[in-house]
Amino acid sequence: MQKAAIEKNNEMIAAQLTPVGRETVQDRVYSELRRALIGGLFEPSQVLTIRGLADALVTSTMPVREALGRLITEKALEALPNRSVRVPPITLERIDDLLRARSLIEGEAIALAATRMNPRQIASVEAMLGEWDEMRALKHKKDIDREATLNQSFHFEIYRCCGSAVLIPMIESLWLQSGPCIRVAIYAFSDAGEVDTAHYHRSIVAALSRQDAQAAREALVADISRPFAFLRDKLQSTSKEG
Repeated sequence: MQKAAIEKNNEMIAAQLTPVGRETVQDRVYSELRRALIGGLFEPSQVLTIRGLADALVTSTMPVREALGRLITEKALEALPNRSVRVPPITLERIDDLLRARSLIEGEAIALAATRMNPRQIASVEAMLGEWDEMRALKHKKDIDREATLNQSFHFEIYRCCGSAVLIPMIESLWLQSGPCIRVAIYAFSDAGEVDTAHYHRSIVAALSRQDAQAAREALVADISRPFAFLRDKLQSTSKEG
């Protein structure tokens, strides 16, 4: 029974990951797992095994073990005693901590970007809003992967304009840790027919167009606070029911 469950879990993981070749395999394994975590392809509390990941990535266990070690150090994964790892579970403390850090650091990045972005860069970000409109027109056809990818592209297109080589890696680390949590909220919003992310993004673009750093910061915090607020309410409701 347990073996069958493990095999089924490995098959699900294999469907979500892209096999890597032999060239610079250690870095490629790390990059692929990192991409999966940021994109929310793994769920909170999901257990991952070295062998299962190695099979999914079509590689040996050594580069997987090393990649997992790096991700554990970066707080994206937690080590378990049976030589497996898990995605950190959602807790109230973790939700509040991640939201506080993201609001501070990403808020600073977008405030800097607001004073630096040129018309071409703003137009590039604004063009992404058209893709959100396409998704709103196709409410009956859910594409969570596309929504998560587009959301990430929108934010980092702006952050890369902030002019800080220090802030970007910090933001990437925070997305690495919060990706699985945000994915849960995206699924819930989609099931409820709530696809209003474009509203928040339009407020951000409007502030950037005016070069209003404070308004851009406030619009960003409103945007990233929404999924965390949902998760907090969900956890508190579950706690009361229990």
